[in-house]
Amino acid sequence: MLQIKRVYEEPSKEDGYRILVDRLWPRGISKERAQLDEWLKEVGPSNELRKWFHHEPEKFDVFKEKYADELGAGKAKEAFSHLQTLVAKHQNVTLVYGAKDTLDNQAVCLKEWLEK
Repeated sequence: MLQIKRVYEEPSKEDGYRILVDRLWPRGISKERAQLDEWLKEVGPSNELRKWFHHEPEKFDVFKEKYADELGAGKAKEAFSHLQTLVAKHQNVTLVYGAKDTLDNQAVCLKEWLEK
């Protein structure tokens, strides 16, 4: 099972293998509280794309396209490939993110692409 969850929500045993998919560490969260198994910084959107998007819902479709392009090259491509391996290896995986917007964020995109 693949799911997404905000890092500010309480971790649970049902989360399984927890992977932070943000480039930046979430504010106000200790490593102990996050209870992560892995942090894949490189799978998160670049700083430039993140700042451009600024979690504005009207930009989400373009963000998604640009983000897909980023994941197709360099370290981001390697990180996405590693993420695919982790999802195949573990029965339950939770993609953890810090964004306030639960509908328009990189974890939503990643989950969609990983389920294809």
